[in-house]
Amino acid sequence: MRITNMHHFSEYHRFYVARDFSLSGLDMKMLSTIYQPMIGAYAVSLYHTLFLQLPVDKVGYSATEQQRRLFLSLELETGERGRKYFIEQTAKLEAVGLLKTTRKFAEVSDDYVYVYTLSAPLSPNEFFKNQHLTLLLRDKVGKYMIYSLRDELVLPESDELKGANEENLSVPFYELFHLNSQVIDLEMEQAFFETAVSKPSEIKPESTKGFQYSDIIMHFPRESGNRVFVEQLKYEPEQMGQINYVAKKYGLYLTDICRLLDEDGVFDPQGELMLELLQHKANMVFRQDKKRGEERGRYLAKVDQQTRGAASSNQATGADIAADKTVEMEFYLQVPDIFQGECNQHQYNYILRNEPYIFLLEKIFSKGTVPDGLLDTLAKVDLNYGLKEEVINVMIHYLYMNKRSWSKASIEFSVTDMLAKQVNSFEQAVQYIREQSKYQESKTAPRTGGRTGTAGGAAGGRGTGTARGGVRQKPLLPTVEDKPSTAASNRSAEEREAMRRRAQMLDGKV
Repeated sequence: MRITNMHHFSEYHRFYVARDFSLSGLDMKMLSTIYQPMIGAYAVSLYHTLFLQLPVDKVGYSATEQQRRLFLSLELETGERGRKYFIEQTAKLEAVGLLKTTRKFAEVSDDYVYVYTLSAPLSPNEFFKNQHLTLLLRDKVGKYMIYSLRDELVLPESDELKGANEENLSVPFYELFHLNSQVIDLEMEQAFFETAVSKPSEIKPESTKGFQYSDIIMHFPRESGNRVFVEQLKYEPEQMGQINYVAKKYGLYLTDICRLLDEDGVFDPQGELMLELLQHKANMVFRQDKKRGEERGRYLAKVDQQTRGAASSNQATGADIAADKTVEMEFYLQVPDIFQGECNQHQYNYILRNEPYIFLLEKIFSKGTVPDGLLDTLAKVDLNYGLKEEVINVMIHYLYMNKRSWSKASIEFSVTDMLAKQVNSFEQAVQYIREQSKYQESKTAPRTGGRTGTAGGAAGGRGTGTARGGVRQKPLLPTVEDKPSTAASNRSAEEREAMRRRAQMLDGKV
């Protein structure tokens, strides 16, 4: 039980107990000989006290009482010390799977009500199949005591009949009983559902997430050098969780996981799983499978087009003409220079909206054949990524008009951006390339202004302190200029001679 504030758990809070089983003689023996050495006698006493809140021959929910009743039954002192001890004992029961503690907020009393849901002890066979419980019991009583308890609780089959052939002679239910399945009593089903102790959502399902150790070891090669490390995964739940995480992340099958665990370097000499290397190799497998799948899809699409025949492509029926889409004037694109004289703006936008992208490429590359690399890239965009041909045509127009690169990286960058922004129609594609053009213009405008300011600053001198955008970075400091003295030029010869003598006297020459 996790309680962060002790004021939220006290002997004055109310509680009730829920259980849907009754203890048999075998269950009592499991509690006294198996569970009690693991969790202690006081925790088992708490379990019995909670169990007896309901009559032994009934299941369901007990009456709501104050927890003071439990404290008095267990002779716990009322106070913080008793509460902490009670919480400690419930935590032990919860850890071994005998108890589940929840709390509900009662709006009427404006306080918490604690619910103690009991679970039946495991049967001997189920208990000894549980690895962590068996290891805990081994730490408490020792290995040989476990052998003794197992021989005492589980009686083996006769050695004579262990490997004998068997035949199922049991009679199935519907062979003996015939139910009237035509009549469905919804009222009765609803009543049983409402009065059930454990709702379907509370039933503990079998853990089927990811691959189990048994699945991996069964398909792993025996002669592999990593066989020893893979066998240790049985006692390493954290590494099994990492393996299942990688398998789920990259969509790997069991055979892929076994093949990757057989690679060199996946385990270090101490048997620790090298997660980064495993993820790297798993990513390579994922990319290879993805590439093969895309190539297979394109190949099947080409085969499908060939099987349809050339007759269906050459027939132009009235239904086909009616299916052609028109373009509104606000979404018209400018006609490139290679189409000047061949079609007007209406015809060009009609081509973009209705013709396949191969027709547009053949017009652009009119001097030669369309490169195979470009065809493969656009086929991948069309068949694997699912981009419509009218959107591809708009993208081709954008690449040609803006003199963008026709490389695979440039095309995939534009396609990725379109797919992320969910561009699915001709109108959305036109709006997209217009936004891209505005963005490119806004990026180049400040650079042009900056260069002009810099050039002007260079022409005016390097000491102007003007920044690239025309803003002064340093303050303009005053400088001392050499100006000719007008007073010295107006002195007479007598005044100059007197000044010379004065200077000689100061020098000590006179």
